[in-house]
Amino acid sequence: MLEMIFISVCAVLCGAESYAEIEAFGQQKKDWFKKFLELPNGIPSDDTFRRLFAALDPRAFSLGLTGISSIN
Repeated sequence: MLEMIFISVCAVLCGAESYAEIEAFGQQKKDWFKKFLELPNGIPSDDTFRRLFAALDPRAFSLGLTGISSIN
């Protein structure tokens, strides 16, 4: 899951605006990502990225990105 979030954040910072674009970015940069990530099953599909973000609690994810340690 953390690998997918890392790929997603990198892709969005580089201009990706959809799950398909996140997957395409991951595929284009696969060799670079493999320097830092295990990726035992390769770059996930756009559907897998979609399912991950649908399952995440948006508030908790946002708080995690901003470094706030508690949810009130």
